[in-house]
Formats: sequence, structure tokens, C-alpha cells
Amino acid sequence: MEHENQTFVREFILLGLAWNWELQLFLSVLLLIFYVIILPGNILIIVTIRTDVQLRSPMFFFLANLAFMDICYSAVTPPNMIANLFNKQKSISYQGCMAQIFFIHFLGGAEFFLLIAMAIDRYMAICHPLHYATMVTRAVCWVLVSCAWGGGFIHSMIQMGLILPLPFCGPNKLDNFFCDVTQIIRLACTNTYFLEFVMFINSGLVSTACFILLLISYGALLIKVKVGSSQGKTKAASTCVTHIIIVFIMFCPAIYVYCHPFRDFPFDKLVGFFHTVVFPLMNPMIYTLRNKEVKVAMFRMLRKYKPRRGK
Repeated sequence: MEHENQTFVREFILLGLAWNWELQLFLSVLLLIFYVIILPGNILIIVTIRTDVQLRSPMFFFLANLAFMDICYSAVTPPNMIANLFNKQKSISYQGCMAQIFFIHFLGGAEFFLLIAMAIDRYMAICHPLHYATMVTRAVCWVLVSCAWGGGFIHSMIQMGLILPLPFCGPNKLDNFFCDVTQIIRLACTNTYFLEFVMFINSGLVSTACFILLLISYGALLIKVKVGSSQGKTKAASTCVTHIIIVFIMFCPAIYVYCHPFRDFPFDKLVGFFHTVVFPLMNPMIYTLRNKEVKVAMFRMLRKYKPRRGK
């Protein structure tokens, strides 16, 4: 890098998931299986929701956006990880490292805010069913999704604003398979204690607060459904439980990773692998498997486009 950028590091060396090559190969094969099976499934979810007229409710609109965000999120780190598996020098350029950090926090933050939007949607549907159709319109849905993307962008820019000015003048080895703020800032040639504390607040505490608020809101909705009328009670409860599962899958690994920025733990890399690669692909699939309407619509679309046999 140029001297005026206050860094002499051109690339970072990634030590990978493990020193054992066979284990890295196994994890890469696992990743490939997930991509071959689940990635097309997520694309099918988006196409089904976009084309089926019976899936026009806001809930499915948010689900399609969640699937799209998860596809983008799961494409940030795996390409470099797979490429490095067959390279002796497992590295990533300085620019590529900064790009990974930006998109991880941009897309991850956007997903967190989208989950909050989905919680608002369920609150309106369960607590104000008579006004739901007039209050949660398509325009409102687009505003909520736009706010989710905007919130993720602001969160990511805060991270980048703290990282880019740091000088990197010597150490360049990352004990991981991708770049993230928790390790990058420790390589800077300056005292980063204050920055680690800011990262802890910006990522760790904010994620924890959102997680707790979402659990409280869905718990209140489940109580509301239980004491309410029996009409649609089972479906509403099942939807809330599905949302709770997704909230746990999304927030728990993030809380684990970003709530201890000052030291490393043995399971950090494994949790990071599932958080950045595996879990994002699973979220929409879990939602679909628990939603009869989406499953029926998918089978209906597949039958519609199934090649007809000759007479």
C-alpha cells in the first residue's frame, strides 16, 4: 500500500479453519454440498414468492428478501476460502479484506434489521388483524426493507470508518479463514483498546439488545395468540416459533463472536464458519419447511414447469 495510506501491508495471510488439511477439505466439501442443495432451494423460494399470486402477503415479501440477503451474505467469504484451499499461500489482498469486512457487516446488519421488520409485521398481523391490510401495505413493506438495507449500510460504514485509518506496518497473519474486525484491528501498529471497546458496543451489545427485544416481542405474541380466539391460532403460533428459531440461528453466533473482542476462544473459527457460510443458507429453508403455503406453492410451480412426456 502507499505511504499516504499509512500502511505497508499489501495482503493478509489466512491460516484457515485448521492446520489439518483433511479437515479443511472436509469442511470445503460440506460447503459445496450446502451450495449445491440449499442455494438453488433459496432461489426457488424467491421465484415461487415472486410468481405465485397466493403469496402476496407482507410475510412472504419479507421472506423473499431474507432469502436474497442470505444468498448474498453466504457468497462473501466462501469463494476466497475455496480458492485458498488449493493454494500454498493462503492470502487475501488488503482491498479484498476490507471488502469482506464491509459486506459481512453490511449484509449481516441488514438481516438483523429485516428480522426486526418481520417482527413488526407479525405484531400488526396478530394484535391488529382488522387494520393489518390497510396499515401494512406494499409501500410500507418497501420502506421497512429499505430501512433494513440502510441500517446495515450505516452499521458497516461505522466499522469501516474505524478500520480504514489504522496503520498496518508489519504483522499480517490472521488465524481465521476470512477477514473480520475482531482480528484485523489487533494487527494494527497502534493501541486499539478503545477501538475494540467501540466494536464491542457497535456489534456485540447492539446484537444482544436486538436479540433480547425480539425474544420478548415474540414471547408476548405467543401469549397473545394463546389467550386469543381459536381462529388461526395454530398458524400464528407456528409462524412465531419459526421466527424465534431464525432469530436464534442468526443472533446467537454473532453474539458469541462479537461479545468477546479482547480475547480468542477455541470455537471462534467453527462458529464463524457456520455463521457466515452455513446458517444463512438454512434460514429460508427452515421457514419454508414449516410453512405449508410456501411448500404447496413450490410444488405447484414445479408441476407447472415439469416437462411433459410425449404422447
